[in-house]
Amino acid sequence: MARVAFIGLGNMGGGMAANLAKAGHDVRAFDLSPDALAKAKAAGCLPVASAVEAVNGAEAIVTMLPAGSHVESVYADAVFSHAPPAGILIDCSTIDVATARRVSDAAAAQGLVAVDAPVSGGIAAATAGTLTFMVGGSADGFDRAQPFLAQMGKTVIHAGASGAGQAAKMANNMLLGATMIATCEAFRLAERLGLDPQTFYDISSVSSGQSWSMTSYCPVPGVGPDTPADHDYQGGFAAALMLKDLRLANQAAADAGASTPLGKHAADLYESFVAAGNGGTDFSGIIRTL
Repeated sequence: MARVAFIGLGNMGGGMAANLAKAGHDVRAFDLSPDALAKAKAAGCLPVASAVEAVNGAEAIVTMLPAGSHVESVYADAVFSHAPPAGILIDCSTIDVATARRVSDAAAAQGLVAVDAPVSGGIAAATAGTLTFMVGGSADGFDRAQPFLAQMGKTVIHAGASGAGQAAKMANNMLLGATMIATCEAFRLAERLGLDPQTFYDISSVSSGQSWSMTSYCPVPGVGPDTPADHDYQGGFAAALMLKDLRLANQAAADAGASTPLGKHAADLYESFVAAGNGGTDFSGIIRTL
């Protein structure tokens, strides 16, 4: 087993680090939150006092941070100057494509190999070790990162060159945000037209309107599998994070000259939802506004 540095132990990172420890790795964990460090220790990780201490001697360095600025700062201040030449740098944060590519280029200039590996699946999947990883980077980088990612997820896909993982993540989540709103609208329309929600679900879930938002993450309480809707829209994927991903997708679309009107409209609706104090609510809770 390997020594692994894990930097960023939030709702997602904490579960991911725990799964690496469960797999037998020596996980040196760092976060600014004492509570997060305590949870990591209880899960079998070794809490350390700084990112530098975590990185020293690590064969793999995993980061799960809020934004691109945090990733660049941690890499510049701790990773580049202390990572062993043979170490693999794995950033699982959701950040913009341009930053992911800058980080990869800066790593290469230091003689290091970095990949961007954002995730899909949410907190439950991070805890269960069933995440999907979309990986951007060289074939060598992917091969070196894959064994570690496979111990935190069930699906690890090489999306392409540096930044491709982030591109796949933001395009996927733009689709998710738009389809969730459409699913919520359809349920509200069915209700106004006198249809029972369960009956509508039974029909639509096996018809052409079927989607993941319908069958795996139904936004209506008591319909379909257990979802955050059955828990007052708590847990799951916070609306503030969905808004973050939609903003990234819209910025990427603007940079690439791509037309994404539904993606923009979805961002506008989540902007209003979050501004009304619902940032911590699961993103499916937007049904309450329709």
